[in-house]
Amino acid sequence: MRKIEIYDTTLRDGAQSEDVSFSVEDKLRIAEKLDELGIHYIEGGWPGSNPRDAEFFKKARILKLKTSKLAAFGSTHRASLKVNNDPSIKAILAAKTPVVTIVGKTWDFHVKEALRIPLSQNLDLIHNSIAYLKKRIPKVFFDAEHFFDGYKANPEYAFKVLESARSAGADCLVLCDTNGGTMPHEIEDIVKKTLKRFGTSSIGIHAHNDSECAVANSIIAVKLGALQVQGTINGLGERCGNANLISVIPNLKLKLNYEYITDSKLRKLKEVSRFVTEIANLRHFKRQPYVGDSAFAHKGGIHVSAVQRHPATYEHIRPELVGNYQRVLISDLGGKSNIIRKAKEFNLKIDPESPKVAQIVREMKELENQGFQFEGAEASFELLMKKTFGLHRKFFDLIGFRVIVEKRKEGEAPLSEATIMLRVDGRLEHTAATGNGPVNALDNALRKALDGFYPQLKQVKLIDYKVRVLAAGKGTSAKVRVLIESGDDTHKWGTVGVSENIIEASWQALVDSIEYKLLRG
Repeated sequence: MRKIEIYDTTLRDGAQSEDVSFSVEDKLRIAEKLDELGIHYIEGGWPGSNPRDAEFFKKARILKLKTSKLAAFGSTHRASLKVNNDPSIKAILAAKTPVVTIVGKTWDFHVKEALRIPLSQNLDLIHNSIAYLKKRIPKVFFDAEHFFDGYKANPEYAFKVLESARSAGADCLVLCDTNGGTMPHEIEDIVKKTLKRFGTSSIGIHAHNDSECAVANSIIAVKLGALQVQGTINGLGERCGNANLISVIPNLKLKLNYEYITDSKLRKLKEVSRFVTEIANLRHFKRQPYVGDSAFAHKGGIHVSAVQRHPATYEHIRPELVGNYQRVLISDLGGKSNIIRKAKEFNLKIDPESPKVAQIVREMKELENQGFQFEGAEASFELLMKKTFGLHRKFFDLIGFRVIVEKRKEGEAPLSEATIMLRVDGRLEHTAATGNGPVNALDNALRKALDGFYPQLKQVKLIDYKVRVLAAGKGTSAKVRVLIESGDDTHKWGTVGVSENIIEASWQALVDSIEYKLLRG
């Protein structure tokens, strides 16, 4: 079986994503995580383009990478400068990486319109840059920018570009679908012709996802003979992103049986995916293949019953292979098997034949009919189960609350204040608090009343708050569903509330969040 190399460009191409900005420390942490996954090459950035990337390469010298090699990225030298005088080339050398990737124009349209130089001069820029760097750096890869568009426009010139790079000593010729619009059948045809011309010892693929084909195009190229795949974690990248390595990696190993990554490293896939998402300050994509929370989630009762007999009935791989796990969702499509499975997840010892199991099914379906949604609020469902089986403890009793929103004059933000009265361990607590909105004020008042009794609540943070109107056409009198995500230092949980009154719906979710934390300890 051929040796496949994975080249990650999350720290450069991925950093060009809208809403993503990595600090130097972010990039260092991600590089270490990519090394844990077993990535062969980590492209750290373009040291000649900005001070942040130059600083990264200075600090990255102290990284103790076990598997990965760092690569610096840059372009061919400018037409107006000799290669040894070009600041970008000097910055690449200053990065002191064992690998360098040089990008050059392959599409004659770009040479004429962007560089505005003769086609032959572009070939010289590529050859001179690679030859100069190859004498000083062990490995030099060539990114043939816009290769597929270039081939379709002028195949003879596109091949001349590759020949120029190869004759200069490039270790890998990486075919780039830079605009991301090439279809799989076109990739197959062009890669076959390229491999026939240049052999299989030095071809790579770099696909963008503008037509939702980046992963498929990458897999096709490897099947045909490409040895290097470039991409990013979670498909981050400019516009619609790059080939998603979180899909490419398991596809190559588990579906095509390429032994280029160990089983133990593959089990880190979900962990690495979520790590990069957190560092990028983005929300996790639930439906992402292999690593998403929904990737092995089962909702329908027939599905749940089947996977409990044998997971392969509705799962294409075992989720543990990629660090994921099977989930049984709670919804009105589920039945007793869902409840029994969830009890195991919650570590609740129940009798599967107890009539209370059927009682929970009926109650759950009625609640979802009212608008409750437990798929994103499993903490609320766990509380429902514990109440039914007598495993719940009441921590306080509500006597009443009042929320006031006051706007004193135009142009000023309104003021929110909540007053609450509770009975805790036989004592009456009456407190008030303000907030930047009515729900925040109510949350603050509730915590203020309980903190003296339950100091562990200081650890709880409200992470996310969502409101959804459930019935169209009823205007401001419609029911709303409030989903709250809370967390402490080690755990996150979701709770739900439903009412025609947004404050009441929020109260339900807030109370569930507090009770869940107190029951966990």
